[in-house]
Amino acid sequence: MSDAPPSTVNATAPLKGAALIKDEVRRLPDRPGVYRMMGEDGEVLYVGKARSLKKRVVQYAQGRFHTQRIAHMVDLTRSMEFITTRTETDALLLEINLIKQLKPRFNVLLRDDKSFPEIVIRREHPAAQLRKHRGAHTIKGDYFGPFASAHSVTKTLNTLQKAFLLRSCSDSVYESRTRPCMLHQIKRCSAPCTGLIALDDYAQLVEQAEDFLRGKSRLVMQRMSQEMQAASDEMEFEYAARLRDRIRALASVAQETSVNPETLEEADVFALNAEGGQACVQVFFFRAGQNWGNRAYFPRVDKSDEDADIMGAFLGQFYDDKPIPKLILTSVEPAERELLEEAFAQKSGRKVQIGKPQRGEKRQLVDHALTNAREALGRKMAESSAQTKLLAGVCEAFGLETPPERIEVYDNSHIMGTNAVGGMIVAGPDGFQKSQYRKFNIKSTEITPGDDFGMMKEVLRRRFARMVKDEEAGVDDGGFARPDLVLIDGGMGQVNVVVEIMADLGVDDIPVVGVAKGPDRDAGLERFYIPGRPYFMLEPKSPVLYYLQRLRDEAHRFAIGTHRVKRAADMKKNPLDEIEGVGPGRKRALLHAFGSARGVSRASVEDLAKVEGVSEALAERVWGYFRK
Repeated sequence: MSDAPPSTVNATAPLKGAALIKDEVRRLPDRPGVYRMMGEDGEVLYVGKARSLKKRVVQYAQGRFHTQRIAHMVDLTRSMEFITTRTETDALLLEINLIKQLKPRFNVLLRDDKSFPEIVIRREHPAAQLRKHRGAHTIKGDYFGPFASAHSVTKTLNTLQKAFLLRSCSDSVYESRTRPCMLHQIKRCSAPCTGLIALDDYAQLVEQAEDFLRGKSRLVMQRMSQEMQAASDEMEFEYAARLRDRIRALASVAQETSVNPETLEEADVFALNAEGGQACVQVFFFRAGQNWGNRAYFPRVDKSDEDADIMGAFLGQFYDDKPIPKLILTSVEPAERELLEEAFAQKSGRKVQIGKPQRGEKRQLVDHALTNAREALGRKMAESSAQTKLLAGVCEAFGLETPPERIEVYDNSHIMGTNAVGGMIVAGPDGFQKSQYRKFNIKSTEITPGDDFGMMKEVLRRRFARMVKDEEAGVDDGGFARPDLVLIDGGMGQVNVVVEIMADLGVDDIPVVGVAKGPDRDAGLERFYIPGRPYFMLEPKSPVLYYLQRLRDEAHRFAIGTHRVKRAADMKKNPLDEIEGVGPGRKRALLHAFGSARGVSRASVEDLAKVEGVSEALAERVWGYFRK
């Protein structure tokens, strides 16, 4: 970020507020950098950047503030820290990183910042694989995206399979095939695994798919149309029919998507609508001349924040860990637009343009995104109002001091004690907070299979031990923040177990409620258990009861889903994976030689040693593993 060494200043004098800031200004350089304002116990209140630290920070000491909110922030300030940088661009990039890491309470903050799915054409195999990908680009290949949702990327993958017949199977499945799979039968794969297409011809299909994903769809369809006509002239009607089906699959992309630009190849479109201290930013992704989906974001803002400042802060945080397109279109020109362009160009290694279009197709796309932003914020505000009433009802039903901001619900899932997992879901004023859901693989070997009490003990002990550790270290991990209410699936027995564990950890000030179904396990007859009180029931048609049922059902769904994923992974495990010395290459060679793990288990040491890459010592180890 910067060649200059960090310059960190900590206030030691018992000053506070504007007086403390005025004292800090005397030692500040006239250089670019980032400043942090901290309150009691080191809480980070605000992170900002400046072209000149001295000139920017002195404004806080002068006492002339645009809003009461800033004045309040200054009053809360107990210390400050500063880092100098070479340029203002470096300061902006560092500011963005620190805001996302520290989540200061007075900054505009992007929430729900999950990575986007992409499509990758993996080049590590002679027959390239087409697959969905999420996360860092660790696989050798060509990446295309982002797509707004798993649905968007799945739909595009289906189109590519129909149009270009590329394989999606894993390498191990590919190597073990002796006949084409079902995808070939339904005309979604050209079956390079069994030699039904030469690798050179398959490589041409891969190049066609890549051209399509890079925006050359019309050229690809034109070539395929010419090839279809030539096949028809040669009376190769079956081949011509296959090409016709592939062209139809590509044409369907334009028909299925309501917003496809004619003059825009690659751009991201951002539209902001802010009302009453809440904001929605609607993001549309356009790649290869196609709409690859949209997503609504609801950043944390204050009613005093200007739209330009919200948009600028949002863009900076949004692209902190995402690929940046050449063109970014916005409904509001972001604050410090030129500085953002310079920072994005520095990160992406190419020119990046940010613009607010005034006319034409680009303006229509922004207006369409703005309409979606208004509608999404309207729905969000209506839901928030209803959610506030429900949380107030929960507060009254359970005798809480204030409506809960964070409710955690726990459930376990297993089959006869196998693949046991615990699930934690989180809900609050904004509904289900899925980014903070957590799963717990049951690790203890002392728990009797099927012991729900034992599993609950392990889950709650691990969860709250982590919270205590983070609080002692001053770490703010939102996924393990202190809850206002804990709901568990079970009666007084489970409640007593949880209360005992939390008391051992010194967190006995968190309300715990058990939710148990009635004698006949009928929904609507739930009994609620609170320590020190007899169980009670809510009115059968109470909105609060329906809300609590939804929380319990969501926890059950999450736990079961996590269990199924774990069970499916166990079922897919290959015994060869557990043998020391058998890596991916030797595993592939053994499966190719004997057809399956069972075939390997039946082979003699002599036959195993004949496989390329398998020494006699390894052959004996493999043979011995299956004879245990």
